[in-house]
Amino acid sequence: MARRLRDSITSQYIEAANRLNSRQSRRRIVAYVESYDDIFFWRSVLSRFENEERFFEVMLPSRKEHLERGKKAAIMSLIEDGRVGKNMIACVDADYDYLGQGATKQSDVILSSPYIFHTYAYAIENMQCYAPSLHDVCVAATLNDQAGFDFRRFLADFSVAIFPLFVWNIWSYRTGATPHFTISDFLHTIEMGNISPENASAALDNLRKRVGRKIVQLQKQHPDAKPSYAEVKESMKSLGVMPDQTYMYIQGHFLFDKVVMPLLKKTCNRLMREREREITHQSLHTTQRHNELSCYSSSVADVECLIRRNVGYVGSPQFAAVIMDIEAYMNPPKPTQSEPQEAPKEHNEAPQEPEEAQQEPKDAQKENQQQHS
Repeated sequence: MARRLRDSITSQYIEAANRLNSRQSRRRIVAYVESYDDIFFWRSVLSRFENEERFFEVMLPSRKEHLERGKKAAIMSLIEDGRVGKNMIACVDADYDYLGQGATKQSDVILSSPYIFHTYAYAIENMQCYAPSLHDVCVAATLNDQAGFDFRRFLADFSVAIFPLFVWNIWSYRTGATPHFTISDFLHTIEMGNISPENASAALDNLRKRVGRKIVQLQKQHPDAKPSYAEVKESMKSLGVMPDQTYMYIQGHFLFDKVVMPLLKKTCNRLMREREREITHQSLHTTQRHNELSCYSSSVADVECLIRRNVGYVGSPQFAAVIMDIEAYMNPPKPTQSEPQEAPKEHNEAPQEPEEAQQEPKDAQKENQQQHS
């Protein structure tokens, strides 16, 4: 099958194309992402670095023969072919590659390349579910600023409860013991069931019990793992994984679909019903009530659409880490210079005569004085 031109584009190609433009034209940098959902997130990152000299174009790599998704199918092919560079970068979800710290070839490639950037959090969905921003999402959806549910407290408690088991999951990923405790096993253990704001506390209690039983089982299966487990735990903390923020590093789709969205939808439904009851109570007559309810109904929005465009993650430490990586890429350290040489003499400065030449006139002058005496 003939290859399209887009399939052969490299960083060098983009650089050559930039040189063909006028000097006043901005430098184009292509940023490849994994999926359509990632475009908005990486645009929110890269737009901060656009100026009169450069701009970014966020796009998907072409799927040559099929529409297979994921960085292994598309992004990794760019990396393995050596096509990324200073004018073409790859932006991916961190998944477990960040916490794996080179445990697999893919993890090593992603962490070692200066032209590959990752989310630090597991995926974009984790960023969208950043706890401090979820109340604002509820307000945007319902136009009701009452405290419907304490998302910060819940996700912090949820994170602390699963952290010890999460360390076991990363331990198995790093040590090659993954078949004994896969990510699917981990997610099955922390499954929250039909969670709602009303039963959230009870669901957390049940979660702690399941996690405790699973940890006991893993300790029996791996009796010699205590030192390596402690090492992985400290390593994760040094990478920024705090126990109360574990939710940012677990599988994004699970967090979004199984934990946050059920709570968001039920919280928003309750806030909207409360607003509607308030309108009904304050209306003086049926016509006013109908008009007010109709106006309110047309003003609210779907909470899932809003959280997909939630940018509250800009205050997260994970987002700050991404920004620092882009800054390092945009402003690479200058090469160290050799020791500074002595500045050359100015041309109008009279050259100094050699010491022997300076001594000769003095000796001659002394000899003349002796002759006259």
